[in-house]
Amino acid sequence: MKRLVAGALLAAAIALPAAAQAPAQATFVQAGRLLADPASGRVETQKTLVIQNGKVVRIVDGFVSEPGGKVVDLRDSFVLPGLIDSHVHITSQQGPNTRLDEVTQSSAEQAMVGARYAHRTLLAGFTTVADLGGDNDAVFALRKAISLGDVPGPRIVAAGSAISVHGGHGDVNGLREDIMHVLRPGSVCSGADDCRRAVREQVWKGADVIKITATGGVLSNTAAGLAQQFSQEELDAIVDSAHRMGRRVTAHAHGGDGINSFLKAGGDSIEHGTYLDNEGIALLKKNKGYLVPTLMAGDFVYRIASGPNNFFTPAQTAKALEVGPKMLDMARRAHQGGVKIAFGTDTGVSAHGDNAQEFALLVRAGLTPLQAIQSATVNAADHLGLQNEVGALTPGKAADLIAVQGDPLADVTVLQRVGYVMKAGVQAKP
Repeated sequence: MKRLVAGALLAAAIALPAAAQAPAQATFVQAGRLLADPASGRVETQKTLVIQNGKVVRIVDGFVSEPGGKVVDLRDSFVLPGLIDSHVHITSQQGPNTRLDEVTQSSAEQAMVGARYAHRTLLAGFTTVADLGGDNDAVFALRKAISLGDVPGPRIVAAGSAISVHGGHGDVNGLREDIMHVLRPGSVCSGADDCRRAVREQVWKGADVIKITATGGVLSNTAAGLAQQFSQEELDAIVDSAHRMGRRVTAHAHGGDGINSFLKAGGDSIEHGTYLDNEGIALLKKNKGYLVPTLMAGDFVYRIASGPNNFFTPAQTAKALEVGPKMLDMARRAHQGGVKIAFGTDTGVSAHGDNAQEFALLVRAGLTPLQAIQSATVNAADHLGLQNEVGALTPGKAADLIAVQGDPLADVTVLQRVGYVMKAGVQAKP
């Protein structure tokens, strides 16, 4: 009897791994029109995406399914890859109470706020985002919760706290000195050696990418301008330290001097780029870097600063009125100059969930609708180092997809009305 029991237990132990490795149930997404690979620009009709274990397994002709499989009927829709926003601040949103929130919300509260905004972002069709500057504990905790499936939201590439100069954009400004000392992040630095320390600590704390504030910024509450704030030696140290630790470096940068100095240090990409000049365009192309124009941010801050319900401080207002009107022309010149563009909105300045409004602004800057879509799919994936995972619906990549009514290649604004969202094979909307 004991031998029979032992034999049964052994048989069960051998059988369990095989059962655990059994293929998951397949999902068949039937697409009326399909832009599987935006790089090609080819739209195909009447296709079925076969999805298993969160990935695209194959694409077949016609509307097919198999017994036991789940069918997603998008035969009347235009299907394309999930969208990527390369610049968000997921744990906050600008408004009249923003400055008060900075001193009253704990990291845990910011993470909870971020969970709400992450879900809103996912429902808008953005299945991947890069969060470029926020409380380390809040952003990294939210990133983990989403990756574990505890919270619905886009996958997050997180920078955490930005590397900033003492007193500059990214430091705490405009409050009582004792409060500023308490709130100042450890990523603020002065001098090349201290900036190396700041980069290394951000990597140690969990940063996927290093974000620096190479110039002054609009929403820092200080009249410190928009020009370069780090020295060349500091920029060299930051980029070198990050690259040695396997991290890309992207720079918040408005002033042309800061843009060019950062790119000369070997920086990988520019966020905003308001005063990008011909030298900066040449350096971006030499570095094979990306520009993330964040046109929505420029449009938003100008409208607030010039409107009847302006809640910005005087220092913020002056910079918003200066920067806002210039960003569209900058993006146009960069595009004409052959600079690679990755989609990014700086959402958190504007409202979460409105991210797709950036597409229309990119088209106004001279991109075709297809080029605008490429900026938010294949380009953004390449920019974030995720080109083997997302950005297209080719076999082996994540089953991140959205569906819209209408043709976004004819009218890019239809992307503001996403009707269906899937992330990693899991339906998120409706």
